[in-house]
Amino acid sequence: MPEPGGAPRILVVEDEASLARGIAFNLNAEGYLVDCIADGREATDLLSLPGARSRGGHDLVLLDVMLPNMDGFSVTRAARQAGNRTPILMLTAKGLPEDVVEGLESGADDYLPKPFDLTVLLARVKSLLRRRDWTKTPSSPGGETVVSIGPNQVDFANFEIRRGDALTRLTLLEAGLLRLLHERRGTVVTKAEILEKVWNLHPDTETRAVDNFVVRLRKYIEADPSNPKLLVTVRGAGYRLEAAD
Repeated sequence: MPEPGGAPRILVVEDEASLARGIAFNLNAEGYLVDCIADGREATDLLSLPGARSRGGHDLVLLDVMLPNMDGFSVTRAARQAGNRTPILMLTAKGLPEDVVEGLESGADDYLPKPFDLTVLLARVKSLLRRRDWTKTPSSPGGETVVSIGPNQVDFANFEIRRGDALTRLTLLEAGLLRLLHERRGTVVTKAEILEKVWNLHPDTETRAVDNFVVRLRKYIEADPSNPKLLVTVRGAGYRLEAAD
């Protein structure tokens, strides 16, 4: 795992050798440390197996969707199911809205269609690393990184929720959404705000991804997710995380 204050380490999973070399060259020029692999199954082994280096060794993954042996959606789902919460930026020739949603739903944190300008890629990389750091910084006036939401203890620094003996690990997007709701607790947060501030998407984007992520968060924090008391829907407006009594 990178030392505090050290250069971020990025894993590039791309089977087009010339593109992988170009990405790695430009990332190195920006001061990042880069590892490259070209196979979906190898990526799954690296990101998903217990004790695999990338479970704590990389700060970001750039993942192509069309890979030999296993596609990027499957790689991402396997990594998330294994508890790996490293931010993932998907790179793909598929840029249709439904493909973007599938990428986000599989557990990716951002999505960049090919062909892309390298300056755009570098901006997305910086943005994801900033979002990761923002999620980990204190979200309360007292400066705590662990906050209480009902009976849950949410550790934003480690992307974890504890409720009794149960432990749930969060992705960057899940943590970012919960962080935003917590900062605005007691007030309504619109879907447009969530899309713009958490997903980095245009606020008019048509997608049910926000609703699906809220459903997921309710499973983590609510005693009865079908009858939420902590994270409620304000019909026609958005969502509200109830303030503590």
